[in-house]
Amino acid sequence: MVLAEFLKAWHDDSATMLVHTSGSTGKPKPLWVEKRRMEASARITCRFLGLEPGNTALLCMPLDFIAGRMMVVRSIVAGLQLISVEPDGHPMRAVDKSPDFAAMVPLQVYNSLLDDEERAKLQGIRHLIIGGGAIDDKLEQQLKSFPNNVWSTYGMTETLSHIALRRLNGTAADDYYTPFDSVNVSLNEEGCLIIDAPEVCAGRLITNDMAEIAADGRRFRITGRKDNVICSGGIKIQIEEVERMLKPHLSFPFLITKVKDDKFGEAVVLLLASGSKEEAADVCSRVLPPYSRPRHYLPVTSIPETPTGKPARHEAERMAAMLCEEQIKSIAK
Repeated sequence: MVLAEFLKAWHDDSATMLVHTSGSTGKPKPLWVEKRRMEASARITCRFLGLEPGNTALLCMPLDFIAGRMMVVRSIVAGLQLISVEPDGHPMRAVDKSPDFAAMVPLQVYNSLLDDEERAKLQGIRHLIIGGGAIDDKLEQQLKSFPNNVWSTYGMTETLSHIALRRLNGTAADDYYTPFDSVNVSLNEEGCLIIDAPEVCAGRLITNDMAEIAADGRRFRITGRKDNVICSGGIKIQIEEVERMLKPHLSFPFLITKVKDDKFGEAVVLLLASGSKEEAADVCSRVLPPYSRPRHYLPVTSIPETPTGKPARHEAERMAAMLCEEQIKSIAK
């Protein structure tokens, strides 16, 4: 979708708009959302960040998904001057000077840090919010020295973009997300985050995100997803935790997934897009506890991702099952 098409749909007589989820845990799903709630979400973000009419806002993400659409709505609601560039991996190449406000995915930030000119413009952004994927420790460390405000976002299509922000740099840097004033969070009996955000979400939203709530009862951090748990030999292994432990030690793209296993029920699998199985196995033996170590190391052409750059977990499971079956057939011959 191009900007003109979105604006036409935004200003038509319909009270709702069709959006699609990112598809990180399966196929993208269509979702009809109320425009008035999109406006409410935009006001909450702009008020929190102190954005004023005339401030510049950079649109550098696709309008097919909620993150891109909400940048346009924020500009409409708050009277921001919208700067639209082609959504690609180097958004700062296309701008002459730093905008007051920008939203990017981690890959766009990572790419911009590799070029001195792009990095300087990135540092000049007054409020940079990063979402749509995990920010690894190395990237977070590079952002800590930024002079302006850098935020990690928490949210989803159902909450019309983010409902909480985590400061990544400066004296206010935090390991926990702070919900907006109109948002309350809690945990269910499984330890999954429950979101009450009446201005942007009609009902209570029970997520699949495993979370921990701080002692103040408001701030929270995400520890993984309920559906990203591998049950192997009676032990529950959180996929994101295994990936977090490996990231500082593996220089090539990889992803942790699972396959069915006759002996253990489920087995840990490491998909690797480059590097050697021997190198990966050596790292895993050094940094992972025995029960978390992969039983299969499977080379793939590329790590499966969603259109927004998140790990495509269901596709990874499918690939792992297919490759393991091919290995078994090959051995049988």
